[in-house]
Amino acid sequence: MQTNDTIERIKRQISGNTVLLYMKGTPHFPQCGFSAKVAHILGTLSAEYAYVNILENPDIRTTLPGYANWPTFPQLYIQGELIGGCDIVTELHGKGELKPLLEKAQALKTSEPNLMEAE
Repeated sequence: MQTNDTIERIKRQISGNTVLLYMKGTPHFPQCGFSAKVAHILGTLSAEYAYVNILENPDIRTTLPGYANWPTFPQLYIQGELIGGCDIVTELHGKGELKPLLEKAQALKTSEPNLMEAE
């Protein structure tokens, strides 16, 4: 896939999902410890979010770091804004600052979260 097409796809994914996690693997089967940690944090908060498995999307894996100006994965977006990677998400959660961001985005569910793969 061409880079311009990939950038347009990334833009659609970010704008089309209130909360989006670019990660290695899936929330139920993460393929790296950092992705696992962020998925776990979102799970403990009962966040509803979409995800993109970058291991199955090599075009996104190579293009997103340049587009986002963020070199590593996972990458968490809330309401179109890059929140950051594992360290920042962990820090925000530890300070009690992540939950309000998710509440503001109306992304917290009281029942089982509906996880879906972003298209």
